[in-house]
Amino acid sequence: MRILHTSDWHVGKVLKGVPRLDEQRCVLAEIVSLAAEHQVDLVLVAGDLFESAAPPAEAQAAVWSTVLGLRATGAEVIVIAGNHDNALMLDALGPLAAAAGVRVLGRPRRPEEGGVVTFETRGGERAQVASLPFVSQRHVVRAAELMANDAAQNAGAYAERYRSVMAALCGGFAAGTVNVVVAHGMVRGGVLGGGERDAQTIEDYWVDPTAFPPAAQYVALGHLHRAQQLPGAAPIWYCGSPIQLDFGETADTKQVLVVDVEAGKPARVEALALRSPRRLRTLEGTVADLAAMAPSVGDDLLRVVVTEPGRAGLAAEVKEALPNAVDIRLQKPEEAPQPAARRRGRSAHELFADYLAESGVDDDRLVHLFARLLDEIAEEQP
Repeated sequence: MRILHTSDWHVGKVLKGVPRLDEQRCVLAEIVSLAAEHQVDLVLVAGDLFESAAPPAEAQAAVWSTVLGLRATGAEVIVIAGNHDNALMLDALGPLAAAAGVRVLGRPRRPEEGGVVTFETRGGERAQVASLPFVSQRHVVRAAELMANDAAQNAGAYAERYRSVMAALCGGFAAGTVNVVVAHGMVRGGVLGGGERDAQTIEDYWVDPTAFPPAAQYVALGHLHRAQQLPGAAPIWYCGSPIQLDFGETADTKQVLVVDVEAGKPARVEALALRSPRRLRTLEGTVADLAAMAPSVGDDLLRVVVTEPGRAGLAAEVKEALPNAVDIRLQKPEEAPQPAARRRGRSAHELFADYLAESGVDDDRLVHLFARLLDEIAEEQP
């Protein structure tokens, strides 16, 4: 049986005011092509399809047309909600998706109510897939306990109840079937990519890898944006996000995972690098340095750190040299060894001059403008 594992699409993501929907459409089309090319039997979309719980219509169209495209390859398709998704909305769409042959789970379900999907592949292999969408602490740990216990107790209760839920879902795994888990959450030992939501990556949401039973031949995880394998009794993998979502992910190679597995045998995992995503890069230098780098930038989205004193119009100069710059900032000056000067007894002009120096700005026009503004204020005073 061959599985394609993908997650964390975050369709609708905007980076510093720059929409990325066109890029995401290209990447999702590439994923559909890879599913067809490699003749996968099952596609697992392990949560965070959308960037927000209220995605715009264009984002929804991109996601659902991709899901239908994956199904059109002949593969079984299972989609679960992540912490960015609207679980109720996904459940509402579940019956419509089922009519198209796609399983969509917004909230956890009992095994017999859709929490475990059993099917036979085109090659005759029988498979069981236990699915656990993201579940918040308040839904696993009762409200009364959240009020009465301290943070450590609630974190421990979350981890233990998550383990119990997983045990119930995997209780029917058998030696003669391919047994797979798909889940969205923070497993202890995972390394963040850079763009994850902090509130759901703190220790309150950590789950130990031992929560996944050895009877599972592959555990497909979503939530962390960096592809990685975690140690455990079963092969546990995050496939990572298919595009670099944040400048903390500039070193990551974006990919999907193709997994070959037979009943009773270890899974074999192959990473397929994606060619469509735009790279995120950080460039540093003076405006002249940055202009010299422009021919090598291509279509990359840039964070630019300018290493010369700030002045009015500096950002416009950088944008002219590097139109793909989405984040422009001045290099922070080194901390002065002496303590900051006191305000008492110093004029507004002196304080403003200190502020410009501390900010790395050297522009006489700002000094003159500030002086003019002070004069205008003084003239308006009775």
